[in-house]
Amino acid sequence: MKALVARSYGPLEELSTVDLPTPVPGPGQLLVRMEAAALNAVDKVLVTGAMRDAIPVTHPFVPGVDISGTVEAVGTAVTRFRPGDPVIAWNSVASGALAEYALINDAPSAARRPAELTPAQGAALPTGALTAAALLELVDAPQGSGVLIVGAAGGVGSYTVQLAKQAGLTVVATGRAGDEAFLSGLGAHHVLDYRAVDIVEETRRLLPGGADVVIDLANAGPGLAATAAAARPGGRLVSPLGGPPSFDREVTALYGGTRATEGRLAALAAQAAKGELSIPIDSSYPFAEARQALIDFGARHVQGKITVTF
Repeated sequence: MKALVARSYGPLEELSTVDLPTPVPGPGQLLVRMEAAALNAVDKVLVTGAMRDAIPVTHPFVPGVDISGTVEAVGTAVTRFRPGDPVIAWNSVASGALAEYALINDAPSAARRPAELTPAQGAALPTGALTAAALLELVDAPQGSGVLIVGAAGGVGSYTVQLAKQAGLTVVATGRAGDEAFLSGLGAHHVLDYRAVDIVEETRRLLPGGADVVIDLANAGPGLAATAAAARPGGRLVSPLGGPPSFDREVTALYGGTRATEGRLAALAAQAAKGELSIPIDSSYPFAEARQALIDFGARHVQGKITVTF
């Protein structure tokens, strides 16, 4: 099979398309004939080795964690799927989406792709929507709460805005000039250009006293202190990227990441199939241009997801 491969840790430019043996599904695994994949920030991290101590990979390494395709074969003990089923999945750090075939587990991280969704839409759903749902579950904010979403236009942020609106929260979203119509269309009540205004001051003007919750999808570590200042005393800051255990002014820090609980991915896909959840796709590349897709993804501002089709 053709696969985009990193032979060792290094820049994205060193990725190459090579022939690899088609994998064979083991117990509890599915072999998926790929139809589309979607890109995520973790792909660059895994290829470059930026977090190799925390998340090591084995080389040759095939990047890509968002999978959409058709089940080609199943291993023993697989109960929910059979060959021919359309499927979507979040493949965690096992990766492998940027190849003609990929292995996934028969687990809550996989679900049937509804007929109403194209392969590209199916690929653009798992990581972004599952992460957004997990973060909002961690927050567990009551209806009417004010939330500031930092990095709202990206692959996770675009779902976080929608799910926060569905939960009855007042959404203040940050983006760039040109993102206002996009984010308002997803349900944001207010859109702030983080390069043009003071995010903390503007949030406090729109949500007097400060946000009940700040969900920061862009910053990590000490950088979170700046956005934590937009939370009210007693409020919370949530991040999937990690940071300090606490902040000044009694702002509670909560950290979490992508999580596929039983039935969640299937429920999100069903919402999308009914038109209740938008799947924003910024652009799509053919598999022959997968390396360039990853380079572009890391170099430019993206609204929603970038997909690769086979």
